[in-house]
Amino acid sequence: MDEGCSRIRRRVSVRKRNRPSLESVSAAPTAAELKPGDEEKEEEDEEMVAGSRRRKTMDVQPVEVQPRHLSNSPEFHVPFPTFRNIDSEEDLFGDYDSFAENSFLAQVDDLEQKYLQLPEHRKHATDHATEDLCSESIKHNTLSMTTVGDCTELKIDEHTKNQSGHDEVSIEPATDVLYDIPSSQVLFFENLYNSSNDLGDPSTEERDWNSSSHKTVNKELPINNVEQPQQTDESSSKVRTSSDANRRKSLKDHLKNTMTGNAKAQTPVFSRTKQLKETLLSEEINVAKKTIESSLDDLGPFYSLPSKVRDLYVQFKGIEKLYEWQHACLTLNSVQERKNLIYSLPTSGGKTLVAEILMLQELLCRRKDVLMILPYVAIVQEKISGLSTFGIELGFFVEEYAGSKGKFPPIKRREKKSLYIATIEKGHSLVNSLIETERINSLGLVVVDELHMIGEGSRGAILEMTLAKILYTSKTTQIIGMSATLNNVEDLQEFLQAEYYTSQFRPVELKEYLKIKDAIYEVDSKAENGMTFSRLLNYKYSDTLKKMDPDHLVALVTEVIPNYSCLVFCPTKKNCENVAAMICKILSKEYLKHKEKEKHEVIKNLKNISSGNLCPVLKHTIPFGVAYHHSGLTSDERKLLEEAYSAGVLCLFTCTSTLAAGVNLPARRVILRAPYVAKEFLKRNQYKQMIGRAGRAGIDSTGESILILQEKDKQQVLELISRPLENCYSQLVQEFTKGIQTLFLSLIGLKIATNLGDIYHFMSGTFFGVQQKILLKERSLWEITVESLRYLTEKGLLQKDTILTEKGLLQKDTIHGSEEEFQYSFHITKLGRASFKGTIDLAYCDSLYRDLKKGLEGLVLESLLHLIYLTTPYDMASQCNPDWMIYFRQFSQLSPAEQNVAVLVGVSENFIGKKASGQAIRKKVDKNIVNRLYLSFVLYTLLKETNIWSVSEKFNMPRGYIQNLLSGAAAFSSCVLHFCELCRTSLVAQWLRICLPMQGTRVRSLVWEDPTGRGATKPVHHNY
Repeated sequence: MDEGCSRIRRRVSVRKRNRPSLESVSAAPTAAELKPGDEEKEEEDEEMVAGSRRRKTMDVQPVEVQPRHLSNSPEFHVPFPTFRNIDSEEDLFGDYDSFAENSFLAQVDDLEQKYLQLPEHRKHATDHATEDLCSESIKHNTLSMTTVGDCTELKIDEHTKNQSGHDEVSIEPATDVLYDIPSSQVLFFENLYNSSNDLGDPSTEERDWNSSSHKTVNKELPINNVEQPQQTDESSSKVRTSSDANRRKSLKDHLKNTMTGNAKAQTPVFSRTKQLKETLLSEEINVAKKTIESSLDDLGPFYSLPSKVRDLYVQFKGIEKLYEWQHACLTLNSVQERKNLIYSLPTSGGKTLVAEILMLQELLCRRKDVLMILPYVAIVQEKISGLSTFGIELGFFVEEYAGSKGKFPPIKRREKKSLYIATIEKGHSLVNSLIETERINSLGLVVVDELHMIGEGSRGAILEMTLAKILYTSKTTQIIGMSATLNNVEDLQEFLQAEYYTSQFRPVELKEYLKIKDAIYEVDSKAENGMTFSRLLNYKYSDTLKKMDPDHLVALVTEVIPNYSCLVFCPTKKNCENVAAMICKILSKEYLKHKEKEKHEVIKNLKNISSGNLCPVLKHTIPFGVAYHHSGLTSDERKLLEEAYSAGVLCLFTCTSTLAAGVNLPARRVILRAPYVAKEFLKRNQYKQMIGRAGRAGIDSTGESILILQEKDKQQVLELISRPLENCYSQLVQEFTKGIQTLFLSLIGLKIATNLGDIYHFMSGTFFGVQQKILLKERSLWEITVESLRYLTEKGLLQKDTILTEKGLLQKDTIHGSEEEFQYSFHITKLGRASFKGTIDLAYCDSLYRDLKKGLEGLVLESLLHLIYLTTPYDMASQCNPDWMIYFRQFSQLSPAEQNVAVLVGVSENFIGKKASGQAIRKKVDKNIVNRLYLSFVLYTLLKETNIWSVSEKFNMPRGYIQNLLSGAAAFSSCVLHFCELCRTSLVAQWLRICLPMQGTRVRSLVWEDPTGRGATKPVHHNY
């Protein structure tokens, strides 16, 4: 403990023994009048008594405060001492008299409270508070507090007189509290220091009593001289003295208890190293922020980010240095100027790292939220896992918006910013909620992975709508798009108003091969027919093995496994399982010994997550290090198998094409079982996605892809490997109900555009608007816009209003629309709002409304089947192919009340019986209703049995499909509830009044949820 710390100790015993008389106090010299010898003597006396009563202390040094001056007032010095926590239970007061509420120190405490309450007006408040205090309580008084040696001396030049509400009380020497004020009660001030959470704003300050960076100074406080009348009535003086004595005694006990409690409290211990790291991180963020704002060439420690980010990439991802193309991309002028950007590189080129650095810049330096849109739930969960550690270390939130996860609108946070990682559908809903709450400008950056998906069906239409709304409503939000398979980039550039960067860099060389019979050819664009002979397969096959493996798959995979990994892409899910089983039948028993213990652990874990069940195919193949991977697996099974593959326990996956666009599972060799996906011939984009998995950066020196083909497909395959990537086209018009109609309904519902002119203007800025000359050969964009709005109006989702403005007339003349048409403005109806807010597909909103109406007329409450039917997804029913024998068997097992549900929805037992027996059916029955009821049977059975494996076996359905049905039912149940709540019609209100009283018994089946976020194996009940 240093000398400066010991100098501030004050001992009550010294003060008590050496208490002077009132006369001596009055005659006491000021600090300036004391001689050095006197000071040293007094220090020695005090130190002798205090030496045996040392206590554990903790440093808190005072901060420098500038002196304040009041006119017409003498100045004196108050050096604010450092304080120490006393963790002893020893009486700090002894027999000392405490002080009354009208004493000088009590008013000093009032001054302190006023000072603390008004930190932003510290100078003004302190001046006036000091002025008031001095004018009320001190007459011809000069106070000097001087730190000398180990004690603090308080000296009074004249008598101190206190003024109460009516009379004055004279202070006797025995009750003089000004001489022996406890050091912990002396008023002091300190400057606020910059908080590391404030990203370096120098004007922001905090009060920190544990800081060790303050300096000890003296402060001069002037005190006004105020005349106070004296009272000479002795009797009244005695009464008042007695009253004050009682008050002092009570206040004394209170202060003693409080100070003892404070002394017992432990002072939190702060790591000095942690404080230094946080300070360094704050300083580097400040530098990065200033660098970005000033647009200088000096980018700071790590691409405008703190060096801690670089350390985290080394620690968690093993990335020590960026590729040259990554550095070039991050230092582009367009990136520095925050322009929109599209960049394209081959698979495994490191595109994601560039996006992550840009996202971290937005979160940490510009203090804006970020949205990252990914195509599949599995990829979202993988990215959440990878970036959560960065969020914890760098102080931002990572929020998942996939499946049943996500809050709309997102929580608004003041300090920490959020990184939203979402699927395409959830990302669209998130943007809608931000626009509706007028918070879209809080979104600083949107990153879209697999941007080429903008041209793929309904999901592409949703992605286009999301980006178009961001472009239209927020001029400050930057958009970054990336993909490995882009061709018509010019159209996307025009749509996104973006710059373009591309490179053919690949960290691992990829060699492409074709296999025809026993010969393997290398793809060579310079050759005449696009390929050159490489080698013949050298693997001894018996006649039996040739029949089992005509494509020589075993010969190809055994060149790689078990030391390296291999992926075999198959056309169908069933083919994946068959190929995996076939390979394991031929493989040598030696493969069983490779990582045998780890494989047994994988099998054990698979049984644990499936209640003791295990797929017989996996039970046979996993000991050989082989497994199949497709959507028929549950999400838990897929996750376990993917982890085992990444760890090298499994060395071979037979999989479908969805793995190519899913989680990152690279391999040394990729084999394409056939140039088909299901029954369709392979597309160039799909081919590039699959072979892009070959070659693992940092592990393999080369990657190989082998496409197996027959002679009949040779010409098509040669065209496949030589032609350019397919163009992507807008799906807004092709996906009519999920595209342009849904877009118009949301535009009007969110009040982004409500009249015909504004809607047309919005459409002109979409991807569809850019490609209208290619996609619209017979009709104009104006005609499609008017037609779509008319359709929505006829369905009762929109209602027209008539307006005419000068701006509208000018727009009308520009686009040559009729005056009558252009005068229309639109507002959304209750049904339209319910469909829009409930995210109901407009193709099914009429059907849903009719089903609810029909259900209300005869809702069967004796079982849950009717409610389950009403919340079974329409889109999954259209894709269902029932097994009619199973259908008839399940129908026959229904109770009379449950069979009545089937009759109410329009499906009879006679119809199912004829379908099962293959008889002709004359009566026409809606196929969607029949299929939907079949799926309701599956969900109903799952509710009763609560085991996905037994239900899978009973209905002969893949357990993964049943899990997807469960998730779809959960999402659609939520949509139905929102639809009912927002529709607000008497019809729906009656339906809700019937259902809601059944809380805990009937309606609990309306919502199915997976608490793990990876897919439940049984329903989870909720009460509403």
